[in-house]
Amino acid sequence: MGGPARAELEQGPLAASLVEGCIPTIKEPKLRGGRLLWLEQRPQEQGRTTLMLREPAGLQARELTPGHWNLRSRVHGYGGGVYALANDTLVFVDDGDRCLWQLQLGGAAPSQPSRLTSPTDRAFADGLIDSQRQRWLGVMEAGGRDQLVAVPLAGGEPELLHLAADFCGYAALSPDGGQLAWVEWRQPWMPWQRSQLWLARITAAGALEDPRPVAGSGAGSGAESPLASSIFQPLWIGPTELVVASDATGWWNLQRLEIGTGSWQPLLPLEAEFAMPQWVYGMATTAWDGEQLIAAACTRGVWQLGRVDLAAERVGTPEAWQPIGVPFDDLAALCAEAGQLVAVASSPTIPEGLLELELAGGSWRHTPVAPCPLALEAISRPEPLWFAGHGGQQTHAWFYPPATGACASSPLLVKGHSGPTGMARRGLNLGIQFWTSRGWGVLDVNYGGSTGFGRAYRERLDGQWGVVDVADCAAAAQALVAAGKASGARIAIEGGSAGGFTALAALCFTDVFRAGASRYGVSDPSALASESHRFEARYLDGLIGPWPQARPTYEARSPLAHAGQIHCPVIFFQGLDDQVVPPAQTERMALALQTQGIPVEVHLFANEGHGFRSGAVRIEVLEATEAFFRRHFQL
Repeated sequence: MGGPARAELEQGPLAASLVEGCIPTIKEPKLRGGRLLWLEQRPQEQGRTTLMLREPAGLQARELTPGHWNLRSRVHGYGGGVYALANDTLVFVDDGDRCLWQLQLGGAAPSQPSRLTSPTDRAFADGLIDSQRQRWLGVMEAGGRDQLVAVPLAGGEPELLHLAADFCGYAALSPDGGQLAWVEWRQPWMPWQRSQLWLARITAAGALEDPRPVAGSGAGSGAESPLASSIFQPLWIGPTELVVASDATGWWNLQRLEIGTGSWQPLLPLEAEFAMPQWVYGMATTAWDGEQLIAAACTRGVWQLGRVDLAAERVGTPEAWQPIGVPFDDLAALCAEAGQLVAVASSPTIPEGLLELELAGGSWRHTPVAPCPLALEAISRPEPLWFAGHGGQQTHAWFYPPATGACASSPLLVKGHSGPTGMARRGLNLGIQFWTSRGWGVLDVNYGGSTGFGRAYRERLDGQWGVVDVADCAAAAQALVAAGKASGARIAIEGGSAGGFTALAALCFTDVFRAGASRYGVSDPSALASESHRFEARYLDGLIGPWPQARPTYEARSPLAHAGQIHCPVIFFQGLDDQVVPPAQTERMALALQTQGIPVEVHLFANEGHGFRSGAVRIEVLEATEAFFRRHFQL
């Protein structure tokens, strides 16, 4: 059994360079033939993402794509699902030319990568290796449509297998190679709102035969409501059995489909979520090791790892869920093979890292991406806060007390997560510890619309973005002030992207906050609705209203249109290459505040897009935000 490594422990305030400068992010771990692979996004290399490999008998990992390689997909703007492996054949997407590349792992050393597709105006992602037919199967985004395509491993032009009406992905090949399952969704819906499970046979020639929806919104299958429902992560657990998470019951619960009979069976009737919003490809909350089903379930904002007992007498009962005793409650990216499981895991006191679990005996090893710089007793632990939010509804947040203890004079930082379908998670977040080590309390709010609490909780935000999230953030802060754990005169709010919109709207439409920070935040939802990229082109239809018919509502919610109602200092951070929230939005918002004499700082970053990848940039953002708040709060 392993524990977290620790660096030389920090005393006093935590340095920003230990928070943001050199800690990589782990993504998409996979077990294939005993090999362990994962992606590592490195802020110290301008956010370059590389592929790491550890052989079955190896103790040391090695980098497969050093130097100029940058493994990243641009499909839907957010990407994900950038590599696939079967036997010795590895295929990945490189950001330099957006092409598919192949690497052979057999032999004493890997071969040099060879390009499979030619550079042109298209993007690839979310692939798998069809070993029987020696081809890569996956998504190609081109001409404003998603396509399922096949690319020969010998190289060549993609062959169209299926043209989606709008969006598709998350393809899964049956163990015998005879059937393909995938997910589709259409505008104006996002995949976590309404989507369908599709299924097709694969002919001897490799074509898809009789592609059809078998579950999800409008599919009309026996176990699924034809009303709003979302499908997540098709997973084959046998030649004719498929497992997905569906929220037709109001919770993303696991369901099993018997292909031959078309019958559906609920596996776990729990008020728990076995899925996440599909912003990127490569997400996985369930895994099949060949004999047993392992899953991560979220209950009241806390994740838990467990087995799903498929014995006939337990299926469909709560007893089918068997928790696995590991000290991690923030889990993602599960993958299993032959009695072994790997996942990205953390806890309130253990940094994010690779969890490797031996399923039979329960022994495990956890390898953090970086040693924890804080002594255990110096870590501020998240405390659940339930409060009356918008409309008096019970709403959740995590409160991190200051290292010096919470009192009525403590400054408070309220965080609005992005998405806005994201969630405030419990894993050790050194960015939060940066603030608590300086005497701040931090309130990470799971406002209405957040994931992890069921579909009804997510749907609180339908048509109410800029209202429910704002009211919930304000009410959470007021609850702490009323409890004597924060100063009402020193409350700041910050957020990025959708969280930046919530922060700016909260400054406009409440009088709770005394300073704000926006990272590439939406300040003009009308511009976002009319200019946004394809994936989110109709997203605001559900969050605010159809554009342009609901123009008055957009204007009523717009921080830019109500900049005159902001009376406190604001700091802005914006990437100049941002395609989701163009820089002009931030520049207009900052100018509107400056014109009325509000203290404003604007930090613009070349070569940065929507979300900052460079470690140096992320350090600057954190240090500048703290200095700005400290100066205006006279701390």
